[in-house]
Amino acid sequence: MLDVILKGLMIGVFASIPVGPIAILCIQRTLNRGRYHGFVTGLGAALSDLAYASLAAFSMSFIINFIHQHQSYIELVGACIIIVFGMVIFKSNPMNKIAVAIEKKESYWRDFFTSFALTTTNPLMIFLFIGLFARFDFMNKEATLVTAVSGLIAVFIGASLWWFSLTFCVNLFRSKFNVRGLWLINKIAGTVLVVIAVAGILFSLSKL
Repeated sequence: MLDVILKGLMIGVFASIPVGPIAILCIQRTLNRGRYHGFVTGLGAALSDLAYASLAAFSMSFIINFIHQHQSYIELVGACIIIVFGMVIFKSNPMNKIAVAIEKKESYWRDFFTSFALTTTNPLMIFLFIGLFARFDFMNKEATLVTAVSGLIAVFIGASLWWFSLTFCVNLFRSKFNVRGLWLINKIAGTVLVVIAVAGILFSLSKL
């Protein structure tokens, strides 16, 4: 049991470390709105990772086959969503974002669910978890349901720990940015997201 939990924690961290749209979004929200908004964004991604990890762990082959067959279309949808996020971030005023974060408590839920939805549109995650499971020999056929569930919870905790650490570190430098610096971060983050999305669309179209 302890071995599975430790491996689950490592898998959760390794699955979250790659720098992508969610990491950029998490950093941008931390700098503009505060550490908790960034961390909640990371939790949304962690929950999506848990869903994909669960599919991989319980070998739901018909879902995996569906994702594999429609992977390009799912990636296109995800890329379009990223473009929208990138354009909104690029045009956003950091002072308005800070005011909205203070006035609207439900913005935490919005950060969580938008991050969850964005991560869910990346079907490659399930294949990443399959590879990590194989690499760490994570849960064999003899594993009990309790062991399996404990391992998957550990994956979620590992991913959450990564997002907690990332937002903590980014927040340390938050005070170094003035309004102009936050504005520049928005421009850079928005541009990077759009570039990533356009590259994803071109790659997906090349496979159709």
